[in-house]
Amino acid sequence: MNHVAVVGAGLAGVRSVEALRARGFKGRITLIGEEPHRPYDRPPLSKAVLQGDLDSTLVDSDFGALDVDLRLGVAAKGLREGTLETTEGELEFDGLIVATGAAPVRLRGEGPQHVLRTIDDALTLRELMTEGVRVVIVGAGWIGAEVATAARKAGCEVVVVESAPSPLATALGCEVGAFTAPWYAEAGIDLRLGTMVGSVDPGGLTMMDGSWIPADVVVTGIGVRPSVAWLAGSGIELDNGIVVDEHLRTSMPGVVAVGDCASWWSRRFGRRLRVEHWDTALHAPETAVATMLGGTAVYDPVPYFWSEQFDHMLQYAGHHVGARLVLRGDPEAGTKWAACWLTDDDRLAAILTVDVPRDLLQGRRLIEGGQRLDEDRVRNPATPLRDCT
Repeated sequence: MNHVAVVGAGLAGVRSVEALRARGFKGRITLIGEEPHRPYDRPPLSKAVLQGDLDSTLVDSDFGALDVDLRLGVAAKGLREGTLETTEGELEFDGLIVATGAAPVRLRGEGPQHVLRTIDDALTLRELMTEGVRVVIVGAGWIGAEVATAARKAGCEVVVVESAPSPLATALGCEVGAFTAPWYAEAGIDLRLGTMVGSVDPGGLTMMDGSWIPADVVVTGIGVRPSVAWLAGSGIELDNGIVVDEHLRTSMPGVVAVGDCASWWSRRFGRRLRVEHWDTALHAPETAVATMLGGTAVYDPVPYFWSEQFDHMLQYAGHHVGARLVLRGDPEAGTKWAACWLTDDDRLAAILTVDVPRDLLQGRRLIEGGQRLDEDRVRNPATPLRDCT
């Protein structure tokens, strides 16, 4: 193998380049990225950048030492075996790592709407969110909550509209998500649940029931879709992203995929997962590169994510679909608490912690180890999770 191309210059793409060199690959590496900026981290965008603490989140990587041909402002257009089609022409390769990530979903309508995915998005929003500005955020998920937090700190009048019955309904389920709803009122935010947007129009939102919500700034945070449209007709299998096996191989020889765009088979959870979090972009490239270079590495992590919102630190590990909820502590008391999800045979499938980092650390280890737990002990926050076996 003489030439590896990496499509996508985000964290997953950069880590792929680093993994190639760390594993002794001496050939050519070409890294292409659609944005004009040097690679940067995304998690600080909705936190430090939006709140004015940072202006840049560049990934700490020495591209000169890595001997990589970095091509910015270049997008992938198509693929056939051995050849990548880009906006700057065709690029032949021996191996290809796809790390094209995901793109925000936008609402219909002719009015201006902002999303938060790039450094330019964050800097633009930061400039717009000033004292007294009416900001309406569509979506009370992770991004919506973090943007709402930053907007209130900037002195904006904030309305958050969410079609589900609770915040974080898609991510955590309505029962757990509902415990975060009071945080909005405490922050002075008008949270409107069970409300659907008809269209984004100049000056605000037209709701499905015909009502009108005025806004100076509309922020849409209703999720993302994997950026894989350019692979249509390539022969690579697509299904909610790029279908890969537990080794992160695609259906095309010599091509692997990592990050937000990859839907991999998890042995641990017995299902296909596509996880749109920083931790995946950080660690998946090691497996993908090992596979590309002839190894037999398996990617089977315990997914992890964190969010800072309304002066709370939320951390989540695992995958809770199909597991039963066990609360640890009293969320309604406003104190530190956790939500655990147990399988039918009493193994920890997932955990969400609110301001309890110790529980997250111990819970993640329990998910990895697969030990059976005593449910009554799990419910007692005074008992360390590691002692609930």
